[in-house]
Amino acid sequence: MKESLADKARAVLYSLLLHGVLIGLITLGLMWTTATRTVVMPGPVIEASLVGPTSAPKPTSRKASAKAERPKPTPPPPKVVEEKPKPDSVPPPEPLKQDLIDQERVAALAEQKADEARKEQEEKRRREQILLEQEKQEAARQKELEQVRKQLADAEKKKNLEKERLKQLQDKRLADQQQAEKERMDELLEQESLQAQTGGGGQDNDLTARYAAAIQAAVTQNWNRPESIPAGLRCTLLIVQIPGGDVISANVTSPCNADPAARLSIEQAVMRAAPLPYRGYEKVFSREITFNFKYDGQG
Repeated sequence: MKESLADKARAVLYSLLLHGVLIGLITLGLMWTTATRTVVMPGPVIEASLVGPTSAPKPTSRKASAKAERPKPTPPPPKVVEEKPKPDSVPPPEPLKQDLIDQERVAALAEQKADEARKEQEEKRRREQILLEQEKQEAARQKELEQVRKQLADAEKKKNLEKERLKQLQDKRLADQQQAEKERMDELLEQESLQAQTGGGGQDNDLTARYAAAIQAAVTQNWNRPESIPAGLRCTLLIVQIPGGDVISANVTSPCNADPAARLSIEQAVMRAAPLPYRGYEKVFSREITFNFKYDGQG
């Protein structure tokens, strides 16, 4: 414990000595840097010397002696103006060298150009992205339009195929009907020919009835019946024809329970059926015939 206190006291003493030395050095430095100059008065230098009396003074009057005894006042010594120590002049900072300024300018320009290049590159990428997106949208639109066109083409093709198929069916049905009617008429003519050869021609009324039935069959075969015509239609037709069965005119007259559209369709059927049956019906042929057209919902 005693050794510890001694060490502490020694350390304090050393510290005080060190501080004293430092203070002395600082004071010495300040005295060294402070210079005192004597002020020199302007004007010529006056040199004076004191000369002592070489002989006894002459007797003077009392006033004069009194004046002589009074010493002259000594002029006060000139004041010595201590010149204040000038502060240590700090040298001005050296100007930046031109090459350093140029380097900074070049660096700034390089940074500016790099920034402009970066912005230009970003703008280029943005434009390319927009163009790519537009191309994708255009490709998708073209693909969609192509699909729509293909669907329309397929629908049109299917529609044309359906129309062609329907036409073929109608043509076949019409051909079958015409063939059946032809075969029936040929059979009737053959029967009439056989009856004429055997002498069993029958009465003219029967031939007229068959002739009317043949005309009815021919007109019905060529009639495009409107869907609105009901069964039970009865119309009188006035037909003008020439030998051979070629029709000159066909007009629906009264009585007739058909509308104008149905009447027109019947007249057109007569014209399409020309030439009307003629061979085998020469005996009952007439240039003007009144024909009763009927429809009972069959055919």
